[in-house]
Amino acid sequence: MRICVVGAGAIGGFLGATLVRGGQEVSLIARGAHLEAIRARGLTLVSGGRAETLSVAASSRPADFGVQDAVFITLKAYSISSVLPTHGPLVGPETAVIPAINGLPWWYFYREGGRFDGTLIHSLDPEGTMFACLDPARILGCVVHMAAEVTGPGEVTHTAGRHFILGEPDGTPSARLGRVADALAAAGLEVTRSAAIRQDIWMKLIGNLSYNPVAALTLAYMNEINANPGLIALLRVMMEEAMAVALAYGIRIPVTVDERIEIARKIGSSKISMHQDVEKGKPLEVDAVIGSVAELARRAGVATPMIDAVHALIAERARHVAAR
Repeated sequence: MRICVVGAGAIGGFLGATLVRGGQEVSLIARGAHLEAIRARGLTLVSGGRAETLSVAASSRPADFGVQDAVFITLKAYSISSVLPTHGPLVGPETAVIPAINGLPWWYFYREGGRFDGTLIHSLDPEGTMFACLDPARILGCVVHMAAEVTGPGEVTHTAGRHFILGEPDGTPSARLGRVADALAAAGLEVTRSAAIRQDIWMKLIGNLSYNPVAALTLAYMNEINANPGLIALLRVMMEEAMAVALAYGIRIPVTVDERIEIARKIGSSKISMHQDVEKGKPLEVDAVIGSVAELARRAGVATPMIDAVHALIAERARHVAAR
């Protein structure tokens, strides 16, 4: 397949390198020193203590690569709205666009099938401009369970996981879902084809909205958070509130809070994404990871006092990070 990865950071760099090793025709959209290093020396993937450098086409301009079979968007959620208007040259009538991003996606209610079908999430896409830039019929849902970090220009270090969950917004087992899933599996990734992608989104999200803000506020690694009883008590309340919000929208999380925490423990000593962003002085994914859940809670009349409190704290932290 011809596959373009828009955003060659931690997740995108890992995905791109893995697909190159799997024999796909891969191109990367990157920028700055990271792009220059990839062009000059290739993309280095460090995983399991082993470093491998791969040659891969990279540019800052989508127009350089033409129409693709699949386009993975692996940008931070807050960057997508500014990039979507430039993606047109990559997308043809048969192209699958796969936003592999943290938090609730802007397309969440597209073909949701219930009373909220087509509703906008205002904290993510207040004017509907993202829907206007990208035909949502092109979208294939994706949830990523892995951890990685950009450890230098042109270098990505993979620390945990390699699981990609793919699913159509309407739950159908489409041919394009099969093609993309097969390409990822052939590259050695763990792939699940989901008939209920929104449940998978919430399954990851209840961990993201709790662990990520706490990591950003405390600068603690995952194993340190999991070893702190006070923080675990806080996370437990946030997860319970998030499960109540999900249920208000017809999604029942298939695990208990304790089981979800045990899943998070498997990530080990990783420095998760919002922690990385604070240290690097980058914007934080506040709206996608926690603000959107607070918005849906208000819309459904679900009380989320702990989520609201942590949302206020992390939004203020994000303001100070941006002001540096």
